[in-house]
Amino acid sequence: VIGVGGCGGNAVDHMIEKGMTGVEFIAINTDAQALRRNRAPVQLQIGNSATKGLGAGGKPEIGREAALEDRERIAE
Repeated sequence: VIGVGGCGGNAVDHMIEKGMTGVEFIAINTDAQALRRNRAPVQLQIGNSATKGLGAGGKPEIGREAALEDRERIAE
């Protein structure tokens, strides 16, 4: 399960909290602080150049730019 952004990270946290098993949890976010609070064992901060470690502010175009910036790391 890959949670992207704040909402996706919240969904991953909820699934972990409820004890969901049999899947790998990954959280991807531009917001470094939000990632530190997330429970996913695999975390990837993206778009550091675009957002300076802050959130995308709910703006899809900023999220897209962040994802494109780190597309190779995401693919790994």
